[in-house]
Amino acid sequence: MATVVAMPSMGYDMKEGVVVRWRKQEGEQVARGEVIAEIETDKATVEMEAYASGVLGKIIAEEGASIPVGDLIAVITAPGEEVPPLESLVVETTQGAPVETSEPSPVDAETPTAAPEAQAERVAATPIARRLAREMGIDLAQVTGTGPNGRILEDDVRNFTPAAASAPAPAPAPAAATSQPRPGERVELSRMRKAIAGVTAQSMTQAPHFYVTSEIDMSLAMSFRRQLNEALADGVRVSVNDLIVKASALALLKHTKFNSSFEGDALQIHGDINVGIAVALDQGLIVPAVSQCQNKSLAEIAAASRDLIDRAHGGALRAEEYTGGTFAVSNLGMFDVDSFTAIIFPPNSAVLAVGSVKEQPVVRDGEIKAAQIMKATLSTDHRVADGAEAAQFLMEIKRCLENPVLLLL
Repeated sequence: MATVVAMPSMGYDMKEGVVVRWRKQEGEQVARGEVIAEIETDKATVEMEAYASGVLGKIIAEEGASIPVGDLIAVITAPGEEVPPLESLVVETTQGAPVETSEPSPVDAETPTAAPEAQAERVAATPIARRLAREMGIDLAQVTGTGPNGRILEDDVRNFTPAAASAPAPAPAPAAATSQPRPGERVELSRMRKAIAGVTAQSMTQAPHFYVTSEIDMSLAMSFRRQLNEALADGVRVSVNDLIVKASALALLKHTKFNSSFEGDALQIHGDINVGIAVALDQGLIVPAVSQCQNKSLAEIAAASRDLIDRAHGGALRAEEYTGGTFAVSNLGMFDVDSFTAIIFPPNSAVLAVGSVKEQPVVRDGEIKAAQIMKATLSTDHRVADGAEAAQFLMEIKRCLENPVLLLL
């Protein structure tokens, strides 16, 4: 029996997606859970997995085409089965009501045409690298990739210097793509920046935010981190952010309200603790999540976080990582920021914003001593919790970080 493949919803605000690349071709065998396509949303490029095993019988959506969520993009059939007439198939929309399928509409005028995309796809490159090369006027065929199997990464494009005779006109230098706008210049927003503008405005409008801030003594945590990294196997290193993610997960086990979503007149408490990590890309901010943190050790969270960040920059996130976060951590400590407040990432109920860990004088037992202090601010949806509850939750995070042996439990 044929299985329809529809454009998935990868976020509550997603209306359409672009098929950047088909990883499987018509007639190829596919296994359930195997990546068959790369889908570009307003904020990121993610990998789409097959709903069922079989044969990719027909590809409906061309690469580069913008397809509404819920519309048919491919059909998976059983081995030897013919693809049924498209008009006989139905797909489930995000609301669950079946709709009739139709031939895909042409690529709209604002979407990059399929021909240049297809031409770029003949060179192995990440979606971000392809987009950047297009913006900078660089021919990907001239770029040497440093990724797996020679795949071209974002940094390869940024660091590319065209030879004098490689093209009639030289490509713009990387600095031009990252230069600040000129005074008086009108800068059109990217798709990601437009999406961020919509999501943040909606979050601030619909979710009444309030904020609770505390100073956390990270002295023991920093010493603990150094000792732990010396003992861990090569290649695994625990960052300060990993400590914060683990402490947040432990606190969420006790304060489950903050691992929930507000739905109408009820709270949906999530079964898993999936902590989103704010990752700054050139195009904007995304919040992919480390899944099931309640079941992961500190070292496992560190490895998962590093892998997640690398794949976020490489445009290789999976849909559940992009959309499955239940809580989020935003860290600007690497930019020497003391403290800030973060906007809640829908449909989460809270987000933790942390600044730099700085040595400063503190008073202990009437004496002035030096300590490693970090400021943390919890943004909470007031529909979900009150100030006292938020303070108790933040104090549990503080307790775990100031007693780092708890992070090993």
